[in-house]
Amino acid sequence: MQSSLLFALSSTLIAVTSLDAQAQVAIRELQRNPGITISGVIRSVVGNEFILDDGTGQIIVDAGPRWYHQLNLSQGEQVTVVGEYDDYDFDAYRITRENGEVTQIRKGPGRPPWAGGPHGAGDRRNR
Repeated sequence: MQSSLLFALSSTLIAVTSLDAQAQVAIRELQRNPGITISGVIRSVVGNEFILDDGTGQIIVDAGPRWYHQLNLSQGEQVTVVGEYDDYDFDAYRITRENGEVTQIRKGPGRPPWAGGPHGAGDRRNR
């Protein structure tokens, strides 16, 4: 009985550890899936877009239009971004700074809250 329990606990621990290991993806291995986590150093910033470098590659991260919100990120800053890869850039849902500060950009995939422009159907409550 004890060996069965030990085996079950070990298997569960291995499964949980495997899920955590898959949570973060190297930039060079990105595929089109929502809810991917990437981390790296910001190499350059233009508005709310920035180039993120994780040592395996670089990607443009799109954090929405500046008129919707301003992020004020800096070159050289270490960040973790949850979002979705869409073939040429990475759409951010949430950005976590090295100091733990979290900025919620949007809730997830689908129509962003700023769709329709600054005077359109965009709704800040969809963050």
